[in-house]
Amino acid sequence: MRVTVCSPSLIHIVTRPHGGNAQHPQPWLLPAEQSCKGAPFEFSQDEKTFSVKTAKLTATLSKERGNLSFLTADGKPLTNEGDAVPRTYKAETLNGEQTYHIVDRFRPDNSEAFYGLGQHQSGMFNYRGATVEIGQNNTDIAIPFLVSSKGYGILWNTASFTYVDNRFPLELSFDSLAGQGIDYFIVYGPEMDDIIHEYRNLTGHAPMLPRWSYGFIQSKDRYKSLDEINGIASRYRSEHIPMDTVVQDWFWWKTEGDPYFNENYHDVPADLAKLHDNHVHTMISTWGLIDPAAETYKKLDAKGLFVPHANVYDASSPEARAVYWNSLTVKLFKQGWDSFWLDSAEPEEFWPHMGDSILRDRKIAIGNGAEYTNIYPLVHNEGIQQHWRETTDQKRVFLLTRSAFLGSQRVGGTVWSGDVYSSYWGLRHQIAGGLNYALTGLPYWTTDIGGYWPGEFDGKTTSPEYQELYLRWFQFGTFCPVFRSHGHRPNNEIWTYPMVEPSLIAFDKLRYRMMPYIYSLGWKVSHDDYTIQRPLVMDFRNDAITHDIADQFMFGPAVMVNPVTEAGAIERRVYFPKDSLWYDFWTGEKIQGGKYIQAPAPLERLPLYVRAGSILPLGPDEEYADEKPNGPLELRIYPGANGTFTLYNDEGNNYNYEKGEFSTIRVTWSEADRTVTIGARTGRYPGMPKTISLHLFLASAGKGFAASSEREGKSVQYDGSELKIKLD
Repeated sequence: MRVTVCSPSLIHIVTRPHGGNAQHPQPWLLPAEQSCKGAPFEFSQDEKTFSVKTAKLTATLSKERGNLSFLTADGKPLTNEGDAVPRTYKAETLNGEQTYHIVDRFRPDNSEAFYGLGQHQSGMFNYRGATVEIGQNNTDIAIPFLVSSKGYGILWNTASFTYVDNRFPLELSFDSLAGQGIDYFIVYGPEMDDIIHEYRNLTGHAPMLPRWSYGFIQSKDRYKSLDEINGIASRYRSEHIPMDTVVQDWFWWKTEGDPYFNENYHDVPADLAKLHDNHVHTMISTWGLIDPAAETYKKLDAKGLFVPHANVYDASSPEARAVYWNSLTVKLFKQGWDSFWLDSAEPEEFWPHMGDSILRDRKIAIGNGAEYTNIYPLVHNEGIQQHWRETTDQKRVFLLTRSAFLGSQRVGGTVWSGDVYSSYWGLRHQIAGGLNYALTGLPYWTTDIGGYWPGEFDGKTTSPEYQELYLRWFQFGTFCPVFRSHGHRPNNEIWTYPMVEPSLIAFDKLRYRMMPYIYSLGWKVSHDDYTIQRPLVMDFRNDAITHDIADQFMFGPAVMVNPVTEAGAIERRVYFPKDSLWYDFWTGEKIQGGKYIQAPAPLERLPLYVRAGSILPLGPDEEYADEKPNGPLELRIYPGANGTFTLYNDEGNNYNYEKGEFSTIRVTWSEADRTVTIGARTGRYPGMPKTISLHLFLASAGKGFAASSEREGKSVQYDGSELKIKLD
């Protein structure tokens, strides 16, 4: 057993059976000099235990039983391994190699709730009492990081196929198909933001996404030419409907795996230039699957760079990643495509597409697939990111992918929830899955708005029933970190749904008005390891009612979002956490926390509430995210508590921010003297405006978003110097 203190809040445990081999590479972790820098600790022992104590965390080892216990520095129990047979190793030969089937058992207390573990489709939010399979598949994202409501996390440090099992409430076991020993990190918060901060210290921090990626992404299965895409983009612009990106889904190619377009495509660089002239960005779908007839296939095959018995290139090989980039993606990149959709990243095989942990019974370049079952999405995405960054630092990486693993947050990627059904059942399950994904420590997530498979709506996607579902999903999607519509239907543009089109446009415009808030939160993700889409338990962990709420969440620090997930609903039950005060976003009416209400939810309205003490920056109406990045801005103040918010800005689509080229403005609200302080601007960047027009508005009953703010509040010109404005 090796116990390593990585930080005051992070302890690494590695145990091996006698004769066990050294640990194999773990590329999901940052190098040890970054991820496990060490920290002061005290070692002691008595007749019964050994003990390691840091400033925040204590680990003890029973001399009699051999099980570990973890406590806070002041002795409050967090969790402990079982005292009967805590750890077991069973020798196995898998894929022709010696390995061990490994199990570790913990004893949770009666009150804690469990979250994280990636994204799964059970609809469960709190995994207490359940078993979760950690194995990549379409719609099922396998990440072995569990977070407890007690204020700690367990990072089960393996890529092997694993079951996390709490069917017996007194035992939580991690059971992995293969490994050289037991390896895990105990992460202490106690707040969930602190736990996620330590997770990203271990596995990597999220870079800034381009500003345009936070705007509306228009997609369907599929546009068949760039002529069609240019026509769609032009209509969005002519009708002044906000939109930033159009997606080219699959089958654009002559042969899958080669960068050659079929006969529907003419002059791709020229057509992309037209889109760029119209302020529209583009994304193109590429797959790890490669057709044997492709030139890329032949290059990879000649060097033995495929996953055995599959037409999937072996992304665990640096050489294979280089061939894939040089033969396919860089050639598309140089044409002017702005981002890549890395589909089937589990990976999956050719038709019938099966992505059920296919690596576990194969050898790959990095090692035994039984030990590296879940690694593919990380190395596949990271290969694109690394080569992209080597090519240019003037265009930020943005990748859409269908799966992820430990560390995937560092690659500039967004996961979508996979090919889900168009149904209210599907919508409800995506919300729970997305909130657990956020608690796993990965910040960027989205869904196919409206669902992918039409199911009962096949051939009926213009029906009133489907249009209602689409609007309810669109309302939810407005408050996901990335805002994207997609689906397997003939048409999928906003005007396709005339019954609800005005409401769709209204929420689309709301998303763009919130761009200063959202982009500032994007900086907070990168700078502070923040999480944008926040289950209530993140901010209200001490309110036990929030532990099981799977269909409400915070969007940043200010806005509580309450999706409507039942057909025909005109209201929904909403819980307001205790010891808090809230404002109805639409009307400004106040609601005291610690209770449920039946919130009005007519079809055109999503129940939204803003927490007292919030400062919500809103921008002007705009048709694309870079149209008016410098304002004017409206600062909506929600009184009842002190508040603060930091406005961030930069050039929007390069990595100069890494060199310090950005600005921040700290805004505070003092409840006692009813004063807003707009702090002195720090930093600068090319194109930064000398002055910003600001309008300050104080929310109250009858003065919500639905009310005009132009005749209320105060307007000022901000030149970068501190301002204090009193609001009555």
